[in-house]
Amino acid sequence: MSAEEQRAASLRDAEKKAIELFDEIEKSLIRPGISEKELNNEIHALGAERHGVRTHWHKRVIRSGPNTLRPFEDNPPDRIIQQDDILIVDLGPVFEEWEADFGRTFVLGNDPNKIKLRDALEPIWIDVKARYCENPDMTGEQLYNIAKEAAEKEGFEFGAPIAGHIVGSFPHERIPKDKITLYIAQGNSNSMNTVGKDGNKRHWILEIHLHNKEL
Repeated sequence: MSAEEQRAASLRDAEKKAIELFDEIEKSLIRPGISEKELNNEIHALGAERHGVRTHWHKRVIRSGPNTLRPFEDNPPDRIIQQDDILIVDLGPVFEEWEADFGRTFVLGNDPNKIKLRDALEPIWIDVKARYCENPDMTGEQLYNIAKEAAEKEGFEFGAPIAGHIVGSFPHERIPKDKITLYIAQGNSNSMNTVGKDGNKRHWILEIHLHNKEL
């Protein structure tokens, strides 16, 4: 196995471990009646105790109800999770030296519009990834536009200025302050196949952010 193949395998392993962590979070921790901060602390403890996660490479994001519409950079007031809420959990756990970046949307209750949004996420993600695989030399801006169009086709707003970013060994390549160059975003005219400063292939996380402000 080449060094590049080993890097890719390590990142896939980190992703697999993140999925296992999220499965435990859904089974054991997601419930109404606790605050976002309390859930955040419980997730941190679960990751450390059962999965050996000692650090996260980006802040842990737990948002419910109207807080799910706030930008990543915001720090909205803590909120009690309600019986009929929609809830997002976005984590960047580091497994050994490899970064994962994983998010899921949960629906508490039976609201059909919230369930529709949740259930639309994975098919859109699969579709956008397939479009990328058809042309991996596309630019970050081109892939962002594809993600935005796919969301709008299903009747949603694309709810973030980015549709993903690089991921790698911790800490990954320093991201310029322009918030564009190493993101899947408007204004990124670089091919996503461009190698990193270390000469290695860049690996990307694809993110689908759907908003329905009427929920």
